Order: sequence, then C-alpha cells, then structure tokens
Amino acid sequence: MTGTQTSRSLLPLAAAMTTVVLWASAFVGIRAVGHDLSPGALALGRMLVGALTLTAIVLVVRARRGGPRLPRGRLLGAVALWGAAWFGLYNLALNAAERHIDAGTTALLVNVAPVIVAVLAGLLLGEGFPARLLAGMAIAFTGVVLIATTTSAGGTDVSGVLLGLLAALVYAGAAVAQKRLLVRVDALTVTWIGAVAGTVALLPYLPSLLAELATAPVTAVAGTAYLGVFPTAIAFLTWGYALSRTTAGRLASATYAAPPIVVLLSWLLLGEVPALLALAGGALCLAGVAVATRPRAATPASVGSRIPAGR
Repeated sequence: MTGTQTSRSLLPLAAAMTTVVLWASAFVGIRAVGHDLSPGALALGRMLVGALTLTAIVLVVRARRGGPRLPRGRLLGAVALWGAAWFGLYNLALNAAERHIDAGTTALLVNVAPVIVAVLAGLLLGEGFPARLLAGMAIAFTGVVLIATTTSAGGTDVSGVLLGLLAALVYAGAAVAQKRLLVRVDALTVTWIGAVAGTVALLPYLPSLLAELATAPVTAVAGTAYLGVFPTAIAFLTWGYALSRTTAGRLASATYAAPPIVVLLSWLLLGEVPALLALAGGALCLAGVAVATRPRAATPASVGSRIPAGR
C-alpha cells in the first residue's frame, strides 16, 4: 500500500475521532449552558449557529467547485425529515436529559445507540437477531436499570434516564437513515439541509431563546456558539464523511470512546463525577454494546477473501 493510499485509508478514522471528541465536549457544554438556557432555547440557539456555519461552508464550496446539487422531491423531504429528527428532536431530548442527570451518565446512556442500530438492522435489513445481539441487549438493559436505580436513589428524576434513552433511539434511527441518504446525496449537502430543517423545526422556541439570551451571561452565549460551530457543524461534517466511507455499525462502535472522554471533561471542567453504581451501570451498557456489535466469526475462506491485494 502506497503512502497516499495509507493516508486516504486513515482519513475516515481521523474524521470519526474528530467527531467523537467534539461530541464528547458537547455533553459537557450542554450541561454547563443548560443552567441558563432551557432545552428548547438552547437547541434552537445551537442550530442557528450551526446552520449559519454550514451555509457559509456551502457557499465557499460552491464558489470554488460549483454545486452542491440539491436533492428534489421525496429525497429532499427525506433529508429534511432526517434533519428535523436528529438536529431537532435529538437535541431537545439530550438537553432535557442533562437537566436531570450529569453529563457523564447521559453520555453512557446515549451510547447504547449501537445496540439499537443492531436491532434496527435485524428488523429492517433482515440481519436477524443472533445470540450475541440478544446477549448484548440483556447486558445493556441491566446497565440501564442499574443507572436508573442509582439516579432514583440519589434523588434524581428517572425521567432524565428516559430522555437519555430517547436521545439514543433517535440517534440510532438517524444514523441508519443517514447511511441510506448518503448513497444518493453527498455528506455536505445532507448535513446542511438537515441542519436547516432542524432549525426550522425548532423555531417555535424563538421567543424563549430571545427572552433568555437577554438575561444570560456571556459564558452561556459563548457556549451556545461553541456548540453550534464545533459539535454541530464541524462534527456532523466529519461524521458524514466517515459514514459515507464505512458501515453505520462500525462507525457507531467508534463512539465507545465518547463516555470516558465525557466523564474526564466533566470532572475537570464541571467537578462532576457519576455515582459509582452509575459508572458500573454505564460499564455494563458499553459491555453490552461491545457484545451486541461484535462481528460474527468468519470462516477461513471468507477471511482470505477479505485480505486486500498487496498487503
């Protein structure tokens, strides 16, 4: 393999890791800003900044290369619906969840999404429900129950756990849908249209955003801007790039690295550390994800057929 081929093969990995780090920082940013802005106002403020940033990127790309070509008809509607779900509903659920539970615990809950991706693949793509998937689901569910029990015993509303799981469900469904959309539309166009659609879906929260920004501290405004530019515009572009070059399941498994990063950042920046039992529950969630998404054992013939020439 030449140096150019090696660098190209590493680009999707670098893009995925960029996304993971920026998304990890988003959990901490939401927790910090969420004290000053309500879930809907924060979601809209973040998406306004993100959509404007992506629009500027699209204008630059169009000026240099021409395009991108916009989808039409049902395909455009599908991209808009995807954006309203992931950029709209997901952000609302995540913001609301972090009003009840700390950033690290929320990240652990959201990262059961790869299990849900595997379930959706079994239901929608005919991949079935092998024993490893059922075992992983059982382990992850045990972890969720442990987290819910721990947060409830600590006086935290269990609704935070349910909202975190809702965010995971939307994330999983959106990742599967986006993989199909990227077959027909490039990553930049999908992300841009999706962000605009998500912003439009959140416009009912505009009065709340304007009222809360009038009294919010500068740090909250800066935090909202950060969330819009980096974890939204840049991270979703790098995610789309990586997703267009690998499978949804494999890329979703890369997010295993996010919860430890979130816990570390939350401890350093916010002084928050999840309860010991919640961490144990989160470890079970990640273990369940690892079991559920573990590749099936391949036969020697199939292994040989997957070895690239020249290696």
